Amino acid sequence: MNKEQIKEILPHREPMLLIDEVELKDGKAVGKCHVKGDEYFVQGHFPGNPVVPGVILCEMLGQSACVLLIDQARGMTPMFTGLDKVKFRNPVLPGDTLKTECEIIRQRGNFYFAKGKGRVNGKLAVSAEFSFALMSKEEA
Repeated sequence: MNKEQIKEILPHREPMLLIDEVELKDGKAVGKCHVKGDEYFVQGHFPGNPVVPGVILCEMLGQSACVLLIDQARGMTPMFTGLDKVKFRNPVLPGDTLKTECEIIRQRGNFYFAKGKGRVNGKLAVSAEFSFALMSKEEA
């Protein structure tokens, strides 16, 4: 899926739509986030030494995972409800492509529990377990 197809599933829009493409493979979402260097989140983080903030890496994983809910997520707002076992191993820099791999590991009602990893050139940059809820506009 390209960005326009992702927008049919997720409510995120620029500048917060962070995944550029994603494909569903064997129950997993495999995505790509191309960091150009002009994104708002690297402008001041850090001047002269731009690094993608960890919280943005977590958001990239979350957006990738939500694409797995292609049928359930339409018209809903995915809201993070928890992050656990988050590890940052290597920095993600302008010019890098973060490749994400996420999967839903369980569900309880409208709460989903997932895990994901992000790599640059095969090298682990971030890993996390996380949860989110699909909320209607009235609930969000």
